[in-house]
Amino acid sequence: MEATDPLTTRDDRARLNAIVDGLLDRRRRIAALQAEEVELLHAAQEFALARHDAFAVDRDAPDDIPVRSIAAEIGAATLQSDRTVQARMGDATTLVARFPATLAALRNGKISRAHAAAIVDAGSAIPTDDARDAYETAVLAVAERETVGRLRPVARRLADRAHPVPLDERHRQARRERRVWVADREDGMAELGLTGPAHLIHGAFDRLTQLARAVTDARRRPRAGDPSADTADRTADDDTALRPADGEPPAALFAAEDAVCRDTRRLDEVRTDVAFDLLLSGHATSEASSASLPESASIRARIQVTIPLRTLVGVDDLPADLAGHGPVDADTARRLAGAAPGWDRLFIDPASGAVVAVDRYRPSNEQRRLLRARDEHCRFPGCRQPAPRCDIDHTIAREHDGPTTVTNLAHLCRRHHILKHHSAWRVRQRPDGTLEWTSPTGRIHDDRPARSLAFEPAPF
Repeated sequence: MEATDPLTTRDDRARLNAIVDGLLDRRRRIAALQAEEVELLHAAQEFALARHDAFAVDRDAPDDIPVRSIAAEIGAATLQSDRTVQARMGDATTLVARFPATLAALRNGKISRAHAAAIVDAGSAIPTDDARDAYETAVLAVAERETVGRLRPVARRLADRAHPVPLDERHRQARRERRVWVADREDGMAELGLTGPAHLIHGAFDRLTQLARAVTDARRRPRAGDPSADTADRTADDDTALRPADGEPPAALFAAEDAVCRDTRRLDEVRTDVAFDLLLSGHATSEASSASLPESASIRARIQVTIPLRTLVGVDDLPADLAGHGPVDADTARRLAGAAPGWDRLFIDPASGAVVAVDRYRPSNEQRRLLRARDEHCRFPGCRQPAPRCDIDHTIAREHDGPTTVTNLAHLCRRHHILKHHSAWRVRQRPDGTLEWTSPTGRIHDDRPARSLAFEPAPF
């Protein structure tokens, strides 16, 4: 039975279309105003720098005192911190002077200010004008059709391709900048930071997440010999179990509350506590995590790295791609491949960049592996829920004779899986893996596979 949607009348659809069109119009106008603001902040920066000599008579004054003064003027007038204004003046100058095509796209309402910031952040290290122009051309084509969250990793990949200095050389230099740092915070807190190679940082975060989830999963299971476990289980599903009989002391209620409140940390809190356990004691034990962490020596970090075949065999040094981050230098990629217990081979269409097949030496579920490699995340427009947390959905439902083939399967998070089956949203899948979503008002939204975005041919 096909799902229905309450927006069935022509008037309802017209009203929703008017709302969406209005929002699109306002966003275009906001983007144009933000472009004007960028140009004014750049003008303020230029104005301040032009008066540097006038301030130079005071030899004890910092070199940037003219910029500080103008930033303070603007900050006081606009109720902003002068430090924030000074930083925004610098960012505006970078955008105006080095990324003119991005500024033009913002002025025309084709992208948002957040898109422009992502483009500048990824491309600011490109040293030459020609390479930066080529990068802008490629990245703007993506920015105009993708959310900021999806743009960022693609922008990093495109910036790496456009950079005239090979990634291996840049990575060797960057590795010398790895460090651990501490910053004090308010209320008796401090911040510990760690900068290092991307594959190690992502792997460390993934392992901490797995350990933290082991903690949260373990605390949901009743402990052997715990007299309150049965009560806690019942109260999780039946609120009436918390209500004592008339005239009876609420002992069960207190026991249940004690059991439930024993460990109520959020995932971020648990992840941080596990990190401290590992750093301070060298291992995460049950005692180190409020007696809730099971034995976990077998938990290992998981990262997804895609390596061009020619790089893998040493014919050239094209960078690999770390899912969720961007480029990885060839030497690191080859070391990771050599140490991996197994890896997938992806066949990519040279014209479209789409994944067309996957094979592996060890037998496994090839379709799942191909879909995981192709999609990386939920395939609803703009969603970044990682593939391991998603369902594999038949685009054409199985009950409607939809085949179990890669061209009829895609990852959808539970939220968008439910939306697909219980609303008037419709989707069809093209042979290259692109999902064409049709909204209840008839708008078409294409969602291209993440892997196609990463490996589509670049104009440089």
